[in-house]
Amino acid sequence: MTADVRRPATPMEQQIREHRSLVQRALALGGGWKFILGVVGLGTLIALAAGGFLVVGGYLDGRWYDIRDLGIPTSHLVYWMQAQGLSPAVPYLTTALLGGLGILSLVGGWLVIGSWVERRVIAKFQIRQGPNRVGLFGLLQPVADAVKLMQKEILIPLGADRLLFFLPPILIFLPAMLGWAPVPWAPRMSYVDMNVGVVYVIAISSLGVLAVFLAGWSSNNHYALLGAMRTVAMMVSYEIPISLSLLSVVLLTGSLQLSQIVAWQQQYHVWLIVVLPLAAFTFLFASTAEINRTPNDIGEAESEIVAGFHTEYSGMKAGLFLAVELGNAILVGAMMSTFFLGGYTLFGLELWIPGYLILATKIGAVYFVFVWLRATLPRFRLDQLMGFAWKFLIPLAIIQLLVIAVESMVIAQSGLPGIVTVGGSIAVNLVLTFVGVRAWASGIGYVSEAAASTPLLTNTVGGLRAAERIRVVS
Repeated sequence: MTADVRRPATPMEQQIREHRSLVQRALALGGGWKFILGVVGLGTLIALAAGGFLVVGGYLDGRWYDIRDLGIPTSHLVYWMQAQGLSPAVPYLTTALLGGLGILSLVGGWLVIGSWVERRVIAKFQIRQGPNRVGLFGLLQPVADAVKLMQKEILIPLGADRLLFFLPPILIFLPAMLGWAPVPWAPRMSYVDMNVGVVYVIAISSLGVLAVFLAGWSSNNHYALLGAMRTVAMMVSYEIPISLSLLSVVLLTGSLQLSQIVAWQQQYHVWLIVVLPLAAFTFLFASTAEINRTPNDIGEAESEIVAGFHTEYSGMKAGLFLAVELGNAILVGAMMSTFFLGGYTLFGLELWIPGYLILATKIGAVYFVFVWLRATLPRFRLDQLMGFAWKFLIPLAIIQLLVIAVESMVIAQSGLPGIVTVGGSIAVNLVLTFVGVRAWASGIGYVSEAAASTPLLTNTVGGLRAAERIRVVS
């Protein structure tokens, strides 16, 4: 066997060949770096062992330094302020500012690094390297892009309403920020643990429609207006399956409060994605349409309507529209994790590992699915996307809602063990999902690609049979 000495077709292929893996880079480090990494690894193991000793011994439970739930140190801070005789407004404002700063730090930090992460991961799918020039591993590429956008000229179309034209890039960030309020990161760690959290989530998610239509209408551009109208139609249509999927969650858990939904999954030791597979798929797919992610990014179908509702926006204003997609993606990841993946719980590991780290890991996993879809699937046509919502998702979601209503009544009133009632619901819902999806797809006239790829003429005349006989004889 001779080695492959084929000349690289492109400079990128040459870079890929020369690119070393992380293991190869680690093995090639000098003795000093290996010693430092060994010391860091040993220190990490000692810290983990000490943390385990403190958890088992109960030395952390409820103390001000119990960082498994950041709501505990915050509560101690509030008690200390009250003991000092401060005005009741001071603890209230302090906790509000701390929570708001935490949310701003999370979203802002992700907006800085998120584009780099997504571009690097998609590059792995497409067998290339992604941004690797500006800074170590290309980490400063998002900063360079932001500086470039801030230097570009802000153009305002003739005849555009200046005030309304400037508002949408700011308004579109409101749902991405306000939606984090009811998300529970730990038992005592949420900004507002409201008892109508699901209603709040649905209401906040609909605010983006106003900013989108305002951007298209105020631009005084027919392409932007048409792009805004079709984006609004898509967003309004997919709010219905989202609401129906969340209503199934509410019926089964018996609560509109997000913390109680997580507690229900913790009580029965099961994730709702297993109990409600169709609702989970409906929520995830419809959310990609709500936040304009591939394969449902109709608002940015460049081959059809230029850049959609933000065609006339330039510079950093256009960058804000693009950046909010990243913020909405991790917000949907948080909602998906809370409603269907157990939230901050992980079958008892939340007693050892901080719940907010568990939730952050789940958010990252959902975001990876979004990137995976973007790197794999093409964009749907508008008629395909709208038809899928009205002809497929909504009818199936309504049927599932009726089934869940019966199951929730049985779970609440039967008095049987959870393993029987919830286990029966899992079996019933899995079977109904599989059978129902196939039956409904067949009923509305869907034909698989394998069946549609055989031309009727050749099948009727016998060309395929003749070709098969020739192949056997030869």
